[in-house]
Amino acid sequence: MYTIRKYDPKKDLEAGKRIWKEVQWLEAGTDEEFFEAFLTGGRALVAEANHSAECLVTAKSGTLKYLDGELALSIVASVTTSHIARKQGLAKKLTAQLIAEEAEAGALVSTLGIFEQGFYEQLGYGTGGYEHRMSFDPADLKINEELRTPIRLTKDDWQKMHKALINRKRRHGGVNVFPEEYVKAELGWSKNGFGLGYEDGPNGELTHYFWASSKGEHGPLVIHVMAFQTIKQFHELMGVIKSLGDQYRLVKMREPAGIQLQDLVRHPFRSRIVTEKTEFEHTNRATAYWQMRICDLEACIAATHLNSSPVRFNLELDDPLEQILDTSFSWRGIAGKYTISLGPDSIATKGFTADLPLLKTDVGTFTRLWLGSRPATGLAATGYLLGDESLLDELDKVLCLPDPHPDWDY
Repeated sequence: MYTIRKYDPKKDLEAGKRIWKEVQWLEAGTDEEFFEAFLTGGRALVAEANHSAECLVTAKSGTLKYLDGELALSIVASVTTSHIARKQGLAKKLTAQLIAEEAEAGALVSTLGIFEQGFYEQLGYGTGGYEHRMSFDPADLKINEELRTPIRLTKDDWQKMHKALINRKRRHGGVNVFPEEYVKAELGWSKNGFGLGYEDGPNGELTHYFWASSKGEHGPLVIHVMAFQTIKQFHELMGVIKSLGDQYRLVKMREPAGIQLQDLVRHPFRSRIVTEKTEFEHTNRATAYWQMRICDLEACIAATHLNSSPVRFNLELDDPLEQILDTSFSWRGIAGKYTISLGPDSIATKGFTADLPLLKTDVGTFTRLWLGSRPATGLAATGYLLGDESLLDELDKVLCLPDPHPDWDY
């Protein structure tokens, strides 16, 4: 029998480390200090049995850039279960309760990274858009700007790097994670990591940088984090990466939001053929590995300001959390019947309106539609989105949004 309660650092720290070691997220030794940093700030729950925590879930606060606005965001940062507590539904139950507590505290949207598609849909999450990870020879970059000498960054600079991330250029779907200790932990866990950047702020603040690591002398060099405020700063960072091309034969990095990296690489197709099946193979891979779900429908719709004529419809929305959470929670998901109006000023109200077309869906699919991950007709082809074809076509035209990218891995 398991008891669900808040994480207690005095009681649960060692059990939390043990769980993370069992799932191979944590190595013994120096890595353990960063586990404590990771748990600083935010909310955490455990499932306890025989006086020991056996399942641990954590969430961090943040914001989501939606078009030109900012929405309160909850980031489910980890879901881990010990070896002896598997297949008992603990991860699902704890995560559901964590989502509810975050929603009751004001989170409008929740997000997480996935280990496999399918599990978190049971909690109402919908899959985001594709993220591209490109591998290329840095010497092949078409960057010819004069290079300034960058500053060297170490793990001790985690506070200034977190601030630079918060102040970076963000586009639609961009995520900020607030507890700065989160960056401290992520930097601490990267092996052989180093950073290079520039302090061009009015008071000498770090404005743009990248954090990278390499296992060998010639790479591959993996760019884990990149932050910049202007296109000129982005070009400067790519110039620094190019300057490392006399040593590293391959760089791997996630494509920044709104930028097509292939445009900056000489002969991308020829290089891909020449390096195929080698240690330094040039690739461009697309993976959808993050998910989101709406926690406050009225607030999220109110933040939707579109350059289009209004479209109105009735929405019948399913939310699996309604069946998972008990009645002790004031927030039990967002299932229900609504009238939705989308346009320059959008609104969601409870109840149906007569003579409007009907759209039936679940919260995960509707989140994908609202966020712009996929158009209505595409979601109707692969998921649960039912409506007249004329309504789906109209939604395709109205919800013509930029591709959403968190631009911050979590």
